[in-house]
Amino acid sequence: MLHEILLVNIKHYLHNQFDSMDIDYTVAALMFPAIPLMMTMYSNRFHTLSALIRKIHDQYTFEKKVPPEWENQLHVLNKRTNYLKFVMGFSAFGFLFNMLTVLLLYLDLVFYARLSFAFCCICMIFSIFLFLQEIRLSNEALKFHLSDMDSMKKDY
Repeated sequence: MLHEILLVNIKHYLHNQFDSMDIDYTVAALMFPAIPLMMTMYSNRFHTLSALIRKIHDQYTFEKKVPPEWENQLHVLNKRTNYLKFVMGFSAFGFLFNMLTVLLLYLDLVFYARLSFAFCCICMIFSIFLFLQEIRLSNEALKFHLSDMDSMKKDY
């Protein structure tokens, strides 16, 4: 009984907060410079990762060099490319929802503009969290390289 009352009160509070939220072009305009800059950063990261994968591929294919910890590196590189794929996808959807927000405001559909902007923010939050996971994996890959160098140092 108490939890039902709490849920009704929370629902009523959120409904009132959502209805009282003012949204205009300046709110959506704040996201326009941020999203493309983030997308550029993500694509630069993807380009660097793809260059690394091509280098490793060439080393294996042409020079038949198999570095130590090769399996671990490939596993991490595969995960990183998947994370970056989703990172760029969520940021692209965030940008589209932001543009839709402006269009809906232009058409004076304020409720739908609020929903669209909320989806924009959610997409960007997912994008940032996934990017943080990709950075964590990047650090893991660097640890593999450090362990390789450490084992080489012990051999000399």
